[in-house]
Amino acid sequence: QVQLVESGGGSVQAGGSLRLSCTTSGIDMDRRCMGWFRQAPGKEREGVAQLPAYDTPTYADSVKGRFTISKDNAENTLYLQMNSLKPEDTAMYYCAAAPPWRARCRNLVDFDYWGQGTQVTISS
Repeated sequence: QVQLVESGGGSVQAGGSLRLSCTTSGIDMDRRCMGWFRQAPGKEREGVAQLPAYDTPTYADSVKGRFTISKDNAENTLYLQMNSLKPEDTAMYYCAAAPPWRARCRNLVDFDYWGQGTQVTISS
């Protein structure tokens, strides 16, 4: 059974930091493109960061220089380090895994497994 479980969300003031974790089971994370998405109330889910299995990460323009995606294959865990947080970063954050045959991943349809999300709230 495949599971992706996010944690690490919370409420912080603008300028603060959070580190999100996504613990996976039932998939070979080291062979998959992994990603973080977020969805704010009334808005569409958007890609935040992607980490291909064999390539460098990519980021949305809105988070470049502030967020860092990484993973620990031995721990089957994906991370999102978020610094210099802004109120507009407030959203539910989701991790996702793409099929092993997909070398790169960016769009919603590129992913086949999703977590349930963790809430991030940034106050001004």
